[in-house]
Amino acid sequence: MGRNLKTGERLRPVDLARGHGLSTQAVRNYEEAGILPAAARTPHGYRTYTPLHARALRAFLALVPGHGHRTATAIMRAVNEGAVEEAFRLIDESHAQLLEDRRTLRAVESALRDLEPIKASQHGTASGPGAVAERGVGSGPGTVPGPGPGAVFIGPLAGRLGIRPATLRTWERVGLVRPRRDPRTGYRVYDEADVRDARLTHQLRRGGYLLEQIAPLITQVRAAGGLEPLESALRDWHDRLSARARAMLTGAAELEAYLRERG
Repeated sequence: MGRNLKTGERLRPVDLARGHGLSTQAVRNYEEAGILPAAARTPHGYRTYTPLHARALRAFLALVPGHGHRTATAIMRAVNEGAVEEAFRLIDESHAQLLEDRRTLRAVESALRDLEPIKASQHGTASGPGAVAERGVGSGPGTVPGPGPGAVFIGPLAGRLGIRPATLRTWERVGLVRPRRDPRTGYRVYDEADVRDARLTHQLRRGGYLLEQIAPLITQVRAAGGLEPLESALRDWHDRLSARARAMLTGAAELEAYLRERG
């Protein structure tokens, strides 16, 4: 069996695994998942690989940081099945998601720059035009009175953010939003500060932050009412997006090398 990746001789699973700190079982698992082309077998049933398999492994491992394990697996499986256009489509989707994440980051930064300190007096009860309440009731007879200027009920706020009302209730349970209750109806009322906190929570969730990571940021924003408390988090977000973009370039280069070697 071969011992040198450059000779074109047959390679053992350990030859592929050794250079990447993998186990031989991981290499076999990658083959079974379609990440590597099917290996030849010796008369005794042992797998034998080639430098093409080594190139496929390098391509996969380079794709993972930029695209994630699941998408990288799907890309390699598509290539190995001869569905190169499907592999390109998956790559395009990852780039589109990265672009959307950049837009989300800009939206967060813009939202924070526009924030003004919210005074406690703005949380007072007020009435206004009819509005959709927690049950999604529309205007007409029996309509719940509106929540007041600059405030909304849970249904309209969830619709504005593109999430379910249940998500807002979850955020409330962990303290990320703090709506008051209308004394007449018992419905949740989200005033301007609550809407701000919900928007920031939504944007940060899209940016990959966990609820427990968002909570201290929201607390700081409530106290400071501006961008400064989030500057460190935003820098980290920028850095992670840049790292993903560079990883995608590295993965693209390795995948192109594998495609060339496949012919």
